[in-house]
Amino acid sequence: MAPLHNPPALAAIAALAGSHPGLPQVACFDTAFHATIPRRASTYALPREWREAWGLRRYGFHGLSHAWAAGRAAELLGRPASELRLVSAHLGAGASLAAVERGVSVDTTMGFTPLEGLVMARRSGSVDPGLLLWVLRHGGVSADEMDDALEHRSGLVGLAGTDDLRRVMARADAGDEAAALAHEVFVYRIRTNVGAMAAAMGGIDGLVFTGGAGEASARLRADVASGLGFLGLSLDPDRNGATGDRLVSPDGARGSVAVVAAREDIEIARQVRRLLA
Repeated sequence: MAPLHNPPALAAIAALAGSHPGLPQVACFDTAFHATIPRRASTYALPREWREAWGLRRYGFHGLSHAWAAGRAAELLGRPASELRLVSAHLGAGASLAAVERGVSVDTTMGFTPLEGLVMARRSGSVDPGLLLWVLRHGGVSADEMDDALEHRSGLVGLAGTDDLRRVMARADAGDEAAALAHEVFVYRIRTNVGAMAAAMGGIDGLVFTGGAGEASARLRADVASGLGFLGLSLDPDRNGATGDRLVSPDGARGSVAVVAAREDIEIARQVRRLLA
């Protein structure tokens, strides 16, 4: 389900168990934060026997990052998380959004695997399953080849030939049509899914950018926010160009926009301490 992350984590568990067999180990799952998503959001419209036999549902990922970002944004806003409807945007090589209502995840863009949702550096994001069936039947592509294409040769790489968003932007500015399209598709998917996450909560009090690109790229934040005025979201250019955890929306804006450094390490430590205490 998460082939880029689970094998190394399992290898670390096995190695540590071998070298320190008496040491407690705690697994902090990236899916756990999304366990609160209601059934209307987590259920796929698939045959019941499939869902019950194989546990087919939307699990969501990046939960450690979304949990930290939502809590930190509430601190920046000076309000309890229990009063806020936040959309957390983890934008890096992997990318996902979460609707965090009163401190609880109620929807997210990733699903049964991290392939669902936004366009990513190398992952496709959501694709019509009928298209994939057509390729399997008519393109002579095996399941393993399909897996490799969706996980490693799609997303920005598939559209522009590079997984580096900075290069995509630079090439787009230089007139490269493929790069320009890649950037437009990338931003469009984020923007429209922010609207979907806001709809899941019946409104939005704040948008939180985190993850490598979400933290580092003032331009990406500006491009995403430029189409979200209908939600009351806008950016202050000077604040957007600064650094550190901060609010980047203008004073008095109807909706707040924040930038938060991804600190899954602190969230993991917090969960381990809570469990072992």
